Amino acid sequence: QVQLVESGGGLVQSGGSLRLSCAASGSRFTGYVWGWYRQAPGKEREMVATITSLGTTNYADSLKGRFIISRDNAENTHYLQMNNLKAEDTAVYYCHAEIRGTSFEYWGQGTQVTVAS
Repeated sequence: QVQLVESGGGLVQSGGSLRLSCAASGSRFTGYVWGWYRQAPGKEREMVATITSLGTTNYADSLKGRFIISRDNAENTHYLQMNNLKAEDTAVYYCHAEIRGTSFEYWGQGTQVTVAS
């Protein structure tokens, strides 16, 4: 059974940093694209960043330069380093894994990030 477990969320002051982790288990995850998404109250879930098995990254335009996604293939873990956090970054952050073009897609349970202004 595939499981994605996020950690690292919490309350931080504006301008601060947090590092989210997503630990995956239950599969070899070969060829998966990992990602982070977020959903703020009253808004739709949006893509934050993705990273392929070869390390190619993609970011939401508004977050480039502040957020960094990385992965440890050996540990089936990926990370989101969030810097210079702003109040508008407050949301539930979800980790995601998929093989594009297939039905193999998994979500974590979400971790709350709250940025106090």
